[in-house]
Amino acid sequence: MLTACQQQPEPQPAKAQLDSAQTQHDAVDLTLLCQKLEKNMMEINAQRTTFALEQINQDLKVCLPLQNLAKQKQLLQHANTMYKNFLHVKRTSAQQLAFEQYAFDMAQHPTIHQSHFEQLTLRDQYLLKHQGQAYIELVDPTTTAIHYQRSSEYLGKIFAPYMPEAERVFIENLALQNAEKAYAGQNLLIEPFEISRRALFWEDYVHQYPQSSYRQDAQYLLYQYKVFLFKGLKNTPVSGHYSDPIDVQVSTIEELKKIAQLQNSTLATQAKKFLEFLDFSPEQRIQLTGGLDTLSPWQQLEIYLNLRNPLPNYKKDCFSDGICLPSK
Repeated sequence: MLTACQQQPEPQPAKAQLDSAQTQHDAVDLTLLCQKLEKNMMEINAQRTTFALEQINQDLKVCLPLQNLAKQKQLLQHANTMYKNFLHVKRTSAQQLAFEQYAFDMAQHPTIHQSHFEQLTLRDQYLLKHQGQAYIELVDPTTTAIHYQRSSEYLGKIFAPYMPEAERVFIENLALQNAEKAYAGQNLLIEPFEISRRALFWEDYVHQYPQSSYRQDAQYLLYQYKVFLFKGLKNTPVSGHYSDPIDVQVSTIEELKKIAQLQNSTLATQAKKFLEFLDFSPEQRIQLTGGLDTLSPWQQLEIYLNLRNPLPNYKKDCFSDGICLPSK
């Protein structure tokens, strides 16, 4: 009797039912999180903190694997705008001068406290204190105009791992390359070995990923690195007149000899022609370039190498981030 009258325990849901309910709840929470993500990104402005950026970047890592490439690229554009808004600082002329002087002084003497820090805007003071957080960095004022920017590694860390292979490889490698600037103003900052390494990478990329959504950008990068290798820039030219091998940087000659040994490479073919060109007489050069005697040595070399810009109307900056951005 006692046994019969004792209250029976409530039947407990099976573990499978509990797991299913939890999964559904998690899915709903995840859907809401990703639905709010774009709105949260667009609300970022110059009053927000690095903590807000870091939270969004964590949410991106959760939501990006669930999106197709078109949606991922849309979020990437939102991320570009988000950082642009976050890093925007309004300054008076006096504040701008103080900012530039402070940044320059810190670049020269990073351990010395600057008395005019208090002259900066509150936003500058905040951003300077939080450099290195949420991928924020201050561009070295000794190489270019002083400004804040998002680190080139941001897209490689936050977006690339969740994108299709062609896009992932493009972003990861461009981000890595741009961590070491190729040039500043009219000065090359990298050696011929690094220039040729990058040129060969982009040549391989164009061949390996013909359907990549970044294919045109890769073609442009390949062309630019060829120009750096064969011509240089105004303040760091490869040669004065291409009159003979002695008139070319020794490091460039050595690198081109190595490249010329490669197989199945347009860059290798052009390297061989470059070395041949140095041994041609002025008369031979005129003959090989269509009989025109008004061309500069570089123009003659361009024609002989068949070094043509595949995208003459291209208007993007490919040397500061993990993707090519519209030129400012």
